[in-house]
Amino acid sequence: MKRQMKNELKAFKKFKKNFKFNQKKIIQEGDNLFCDGELLQNGEEKPLGETEKWINVGYKLKGSFSKALSNLFPYEFIFRGKHLNSIETFFQGIKIKEKNTQRYIFKYSGLDSNNIKVASDFNWKESGTVYWQGKKIDRYSEEYDNLVDELYISAIQNPLYRNVLKNVSKPIIHSIGKTEKKDTVFTRYEFEFMLNCLVAFLKSEDR
Repeated sequence: MKRQMKNELKAFKKFKKNFKFNQKKIIQEGDNLFCDGELLQNGEEKPLGETEKWINVGYKLKGSFSKALSNLFPYEFIFRGKHLNSIETFFQGIKIKEKNTQRYIFKYSGLDSNNIKVASDFNWKESGTVYWQGKKIDRYSEEYDNLVDELYISAIQNPLYRNVLKNVSKPIIHSIGKTEKKDTVFTRYEFEFMLNCLVAFLKSEDR
């Protein structure tokens, strides 16, 4: 790990411990969803990507921030010696047990990596276990949380991703995210906490 990134990871972990995050509630009224008093989703239409009060992250939603903050966006970066084509390729790759197959997934785009899981018959949900290059990791463990912290600090070494985060001026939500850890490797809460924390961290000392 390069010294600069190692120091930034250490600083981020310290910052994260004291970061106060209040997740915005999504409320259903009839067929519509609202967040912080603003219409989020009108019936079966796609959710809104951005209002005056928040940014709703989604690669297929309208709005530059909505798309650019998505894990699917093709920000290339190095993580633990591996070249990743997006943050999403990590989250899809760790669902695969085989090391060689995992390496191939890292080469795909975020959208394509979502579909490549059919290349393996391993189901991480059955045991709550994911893999990083052959090493078993409990999805519910501190070790997993540390791995994800390192992932995002690696990702913000990409100057484009870093600058997008620094330009965010509204709270970030992710209305389409799943809420239970047993159903996803990164819940709505975990994602919203991470991005809002990164925004505050990068602005804290104008990094």
